[in-house]
Amino acid sequence: MPIAFQRGSGAANREQMSTSRFDPRKLGAYGENLVTQWYLDRGYCVLERNWRCRSGELDIILAKGRNVVICEVKTRSSERYGTPLEAVGPAKQRKLRRLAAQWLREEAPFKPDSVRFDVAGVMGRQIQVVVS
Repeated sequence: MPIAFQRGSGAANREQMSTSRFDPRKLGAYGENLVTQWYLDRGYCVLERNWRCRSGELDIILAKGRNVVICEVKTRSSERYGTPLEAVGPAKQRKLRRLAAQWLREEAPFKPDSVRFDVAGVMGRQIQVVVS
């Protein structure tokens, strides 16, 4: 179920929002920062950000109690190439599951009671989180 969230509209946010000046990495970092704050505001604890291995990367790994959430963040400056959420298709989902299994085997600080996969789409200051 998608959940919409909008950050404040101060001058600093407007400056950050001028995405035409962002390179893709900065745009992605902007989205990941917004989404991380979204989870923190809801009581989650960040376990890892941008966890990398030879096979790929997990954007944000969080916990609430003994439950782990793996969140893939997609940030777009426009819908020219589709919405952010459309960018996470079946192949990407399979890759995320493989990466999560590796992280759980090699890096997890505890054995979680559950693991959930979320996708967060960011366009401007709008965040849409799909909780699985």
